[in-house]
Order: sequence, then C-alpha cells, then structure tokens
Amino acid sequence: MLHCPRNITTRLVYSGLFLATGLAPALAADPTGDWKVADGVANIRVAECNGDMWGVVAWEKTPGGRDTNNPDASKRSRPTLGMPILIDMKKKPGADQWEGQVYNAKDGQSYSSTIKPVGSDQLEIQGCVLGFLCGGETWTRVAGPIPSSTANSMAKGTTPGALPKAAAPKTTGSVTSGAKTAGQKQAADSVGDICLLPDIARFAH
Repeated sequence: MLHCPRNITTRLVYSGLFLATGLAPALAADPTGDWKVADGVANIRVAECNGDMWGVVAWEKTPGGRDTNNPDASKRSRPTLGMPILIDMKKKPGADQWEGQVYNAKDGQSYSSTIKPVGSDQLEIQGCVLGFLCGGETWTRVAGPIPSSTANSMAKGTTPGALPKAAAPKTTGSVTSGAKTAGQKQAADSVGDICLLPDIARFAH
C-alpha cells in the first residue's frame, strides 16, 4: 500500500478544496445554455451576443405557437419558436447578474428584468412593471453553457473561417432529461446560434 507523508496529504486536501471552491463561482456565473421555464411549456436558449445576454424560445411543449398578444399587429403572426424573450441583458458591475428586458408573450408586454444564476443548474428571473409589482420565477438547466457565438467574433472583425471548430455554439435545444420528441428535434434544427437570428442580429451588431 502506498503511504503519503502527512504534510503532502494535507497539502493535496487543501489544494483540492481550493480548486473546488475556485471553480464553483465560474460555473455558477454562466447563464448561457438551455433553460426550462417554471411551468415547463418552453425552453429558453440564452447566449452572449456581442457582449450582452439574449434568450429565445428554443423548444415548445406545444409546437406552432404564435405571438398573438403582441401590441404590434405586424408581429402577431410571428412564430414563438425563436422569439426573443430575454432582450439585451447587460452585466451588472460587481455582481453575477444581468439586467435588461424580458418579453412576456402571455400579455405581450416587456418588463425590466434581472437574471441571476443560482449554482450551475438554476436561473432566477425577476421582472418589474414601472419599478414595482415585481415577480419572478426560477428556470432549470436542461443543457450546458454555450461557447461564444461566431457572430461575436464577426462583430470584432475576425474572419469566420479562422474560428476554431470548438468555438461554434452547440445546438442544444433537444437535450432534456427525458426522451427526445419531434418538437425538440425541430427546435434544435431551426434555432441554432441565436445571435444570428434577425431579431437579435439587428440589435447586437
């Protein structure tokens, strides 16, 4: 049996604790990935687009939804799949929080909102109307963090062909704890890199 001197063993234990505690904040602070909303009717894909966080509907429990409650009549026929929900969320200085707008398709209204990762598997969403009547919910992670978008590098003047393959965002809309459904597969195929969606690209570049 291999025996380690006590001082080396102690050093290894402390090093392990340091690594564990040092890595936890980095994982906890990443809001990117796919998140199931509290009532389970949709997954929201969150990604960084040119420095800010955006989130869109990446999967629907009932496919074929339309933005029928939008106050803009020209948008009432647009599909809810791929529709921006978290809009232009900016990092709050000194905190693992992002602030911006959240769009509620149920009433067609946008609200001031904050998102905050809680651990590595939950995302807290808080929204307020005119600074009061605040409410929120917690989303649950269904797919891991997303690598930086190709669009981010394009915005900085990098040639897309020069990007390493690993930098391409993962298409994770179909990853859930259960079996893959046709609707989930469709979402993965049609949403992809959300930073390239027209509703986001026109603001993020």
